[in-house]
Amino acid sequence: QVAFVESGGGLVQAGGSLRLTCEASESTSSFRMKTMGWYRQAPGKQRELVATIRNGPITDYIDSVKGRFTISRNTLKRTVYLQMNDLKPEDTGVYYCKSIYAPATAAWGPGTQVTVSS
Repeated sequence: QVAFVESGGGLVQAGGSLRLTCEASESTSSFRMKTMGWYRQAPGKQRELVATIRNGPITDYIDSVKGRFTISRNTLKRTVYLQMNDLKPEDTGVYYCKSIYAPATAAWGPGTQVTVSS
């Protein structure tokens, strides 16, 4: 059972932009209480947490994407977004969204591929 489905990835040249969307299959009442995160996994690398957002909204980012990425959410629509500007080749990877405090056994969504060319 997949809780979130990601979309919006693609192939873009360095300096370009993409907007990723994460759609929740759960109820609004459940979704609104969760801190959500965007993760990415580069080829041959471990999955890493890129950005988080609480209901406040309070956001946080890893240093490498600060000033370039913006995470946001629409609780009523049960969606989380990741606006990515000034993309770099090192941003390449499969991007996933998930609740930060989900059980370890919780399933990941299919992810969406982001490829940034030089």
